[in-house]
Amino acid sequence: MTDKINSRELILEILLAVTRDGEYSHLALRLVLDKYQYLDKRDRSFITRVAEGTIENMIEADYIINQFSKTKTKKMKPVILNILRMSVYQIKYMDSVPDSAVCNEAVKLAGKRGFKNLKGFVNGVLRNISRNISEIEYPSEKDFVKYYSVKYSIPEWILTKWKEDFGEDKAKELAEASHLPAPTLIRVNKNKVSPAELKERLEERGIKVSRTNIEEIVPEAKIDYVFAIEGYDYISAIPEFAEGLFVVQDISSVLVAALADPKEGDYCIDVCAAPGGKSIHMAELLNGTGHVEARDKSGYKVSLIEETIERQQAKNVSAKVYDATIKDESSVEKADIVIADLPCSGLGVIRRKTDIKYHMTPEMTKELAKLQQSMLDTVCDYVKCGGTLMFSTCTINKEENEENLKRFLKKHDEFSLVFERQLFFDNEVSDGFYIAKMVKKNG
Repeated sequence: MTDKINSRELILEILLAVTRDGEYSHLALRLVLDKYQYLDKRDRSFITRVAEGTIENMIEADYIINQFSKTKTKKMKPVILNILRMSVYQIKYMDSVPDSAVCNEAVKLAGKRGFKNLKGFVNGVLRNISRNISEIEYPSEKDFVKYYSVKYSIPEWILTKWKEDFGEDKAKELAEASHLPAPTLIRVNKNKVSPAELKERLEERGIKVSRTNIEEIVPEAKIDYVFAIEGYDYISAIPEFAEGLFVVQDISSVLVAALADPKEGDYCIDVCAAPGGKSIHMAELLNGTGHVEARDKSGYKVSLIEETIERQQAKNVSAKVYDATIKDESSVEKADIVIADLPCSGLGVIRRKTDIKYHMTPEMTKELAKLQQSMLDTVCDYVKCGGTLMFSTCTINKEENEENLKRFLKKHDEFSLVFERQLFFDNEVSDGFYIAKMVKKNG
């Protein structure tokens, strides 16, 4: 691995941004890759793999380090701890990088960051780990929570919650599936190009394009315009992306607009719309008729929606700053469809945003469930008689999903449930996603 810029220093900066400064991992990684766009594909791949892999396996890395270090991870300086973490990941999971090189680079990096007095400590811990990596003693498998927490780097409270909600067997499946690679999925803008034509164009660029099996997972949805792609370097560098011929969007997210089934001329409100994928999809399904008002609570989030609108050149979509917890009297009973894809714990997307599992707490999930209740109670008033309310989250927490739906329907008997589904990420296509479709009764 050539280190003209020193890719390991960039990896360390990403890890510090996430673990010390509280930045989201996908944003920290994107910031570095955007800043150093001139890096070759090999360096970019190395940075991405080590940064994402280290974060994904952080509990396991700390567990291993603590077996070989008298100074425990909780008492280590952030720089030293993250140098050790990224090195442990390379030793355990990257056979292409010699252990001796990993150790040497870690020692050099410690020195560069002003910790010359700890170079011996870093060297000793890592060389001891490299000699004994195949002899690591894990918790007993009989202790489900402790074993799977270390093995798959999932906080114990999440495993306990999954076990309570779905049973131990499903919790095991989810723990194992949390380390499956998440595919890059794209939704074709059928108003601009046919799926077949886009597939041909991307394949001419050397990008592998394959269909998904969403019809098997959710047969109620008729979707033939979502592909999985791989073999590309940088998504924004693909000309077809810049032309608005496709958007990056997970299949579970695509299902919201597809199942809402908008009719030409419908007026739709998307109350938590950033970055705008669902709103644009709704607009495309309207075939240029009707209107979609995409809302979010901050100017920054609305600017993301506006970027999506501009890139897709959508004419029947507008973006607006509005807080979904505050009732908009001017919208009462005006919408044919209201999309409420609400803030949540995000535990359904941990394959893509691996740090979410570390940032979230049980207390935060309870607060989010209450926030969802407040939003649903507010935005349901925008639905006209006979109209549709779509409630969705990107989590797999019953407290935020099924339990909130039951509470809502008990309180609002003017709505009837017509579709409900919890998707999990234990497949090669979908993230974890909850979706419910309700219709407001006439009269």
